[in-house]
Amino acid sequence: QLQLVESGGGLVQAGGSLTLSCAASGRTFTNYAMGWFRQAPGKEREFVAAIRRTGSFTNYADSVKGRFTISRDNAKNTVYLQMNSLKPEDTAVYYCAARFLGGISRSKDDYNYWGQGTQVTVSS
Repeated sequence: QLQLVESGGGLVQAGGSLTLSCAASGRTFTNYAMGWFRQAPGKEREFVAAIRRTGSFTNYADSVKGRFTISRDNAKNTVYLQMNSLKPEDTAVYYCAARFLGGISRSKDDYNYWGQGTQVTVSS
């Protein structure tokens, strides 16, 4: 089993920044493409960003492109989501996810492991 633990969520004003971290353990981290998803109350879980196993390629939802940056440190078994220019509509529980030996995917069904989520609340 691959364990994923998110941290870094919190309450921030609109226009502010937060950095989420997701620490992985239990399996070889470089075997997994990583993604961030989010789920707002009453809504479906949606794709935010993903990064290839080597970190050489990333992909973003249009709603966060230019504001969010996904990165990974394979030496620390950690993936990050830097979130800038936050908006109230970014409020959600943010989840990291891992996809075994796969490429980047925007589909939550392609991911094998999930963290427990971290709450991000952006006030207007």
